[in-house]
Amino acid sequence: MERGNNGRVSRGMLSFLAFQAVSEYSRLDRKPPVTAALVAANTLIYLRPKFINHLIPTLDQVWFNPNLILKNGDLRRLLLSPFYHIDDTHLVYNMVSLLWKGVRLENSMGSVEFTSMVAALLGLSQGITILLAKGLLVFFDYERPYYQEYAVGFSSVLFALKVVLNSQSDDYSYVYGLMVPSRLAAWVELILVQMFVPGVSFLGHLGGILAGIVYMHWKSSHLDPRPLRTVIGGFASFLSWPIRIVRGFSQRSRITGRGTVGRGQTRNTPTPWSCPACTYNNSGLLQVCEMCGTSQSGEDGLLSSGYDQPPLEDHPSLEELRNRRVQRFGRR
Repeated sequence: MERGNNGRVSRGMLSFLAFQAVSEYSRLDRKPPVTAALVAANTLIYLRPKFINHLIPTLDQVWFNPNLILKNGDLRRLLLSPFYHIDDTHLVYNMVSLLWKGVRLENSMGSVEFTSMVAALLGLSQGITILLAKGLLVFFDYERPYYQEYAVGFSSVLFALKVVLNSQSDDYSYVYGLMVPSRLAAWVELILVQMFVPGVSFLGHLGGILAGIVYMHWKSSHLDPRPLRTVIGGFASFLSWPIRIVRGFSQRSRITGRGTVGRGQTRNTPTPWSCPACTYNNSGLLQVCEMCGTSQSGEDGLLSSGYDQPPLEDHPSLEELRNRRVQRFGRR
């Protein structure tokens, strides 16, 4: 993202951009369509051929300016300014960077997820830049150059893509001849570009880096890595909350199992138990063994019915257990 200057230079560098694009795509087994479309869209907007010249706004109508965006609610400046460039050098540098990053990211994550990611990073980077500019104005009274700054270009999104691309990397990268850890490459480039390249937007690039960090945190905290689908799913969930409340009330009066849900209390089914005398598995609803009459605590429950209790050391035989059951329940 660059601040405005007095005009464009010659278009001789566009042939270099075309050569880079053709060379990069010719050696790929899978040609990423979204990356190609982004490069083509930025280039066509810059060239403004006659067949689209009357359909797209002019550069003066889309400058990114936090004051005008907040004052007038100008979404056109907010959403279209990344696709405009002020000269050949600006365009070619950004598009070569987009081509390199886009090919790797799109081929690794797929075109659908890559599209949602670029859309999310664009919105996040623009929004964060506005928040930074507004914060500097409110807390430090810095109206110029940040709050009144005019800037265009895709570089804020490119800084965000660099953060995503290097987020899980333990390698080292070269940034303007300096070897640095890949995870810090975006921060080092931010400082070096600000020091040695005139006319760049510091807040725009910083907003892109912070957008990449926010996106990676968002992705790691959600099961669904597609932010747009997550937002749509959350919105649908919000709209359906009345249905869930009504359904919850209706379920409170239902009878489930052996317990009735009506006053917030549920009677659970007792746990089955094994007889300590004959090891017969009894229902949890019974207090004495159905087979031999022994209670859960090990006492012979048949004493209460007038049956003699065998000595503790003399366990009943299978035939005796069968006779007791017949006498107790009157069945075979």
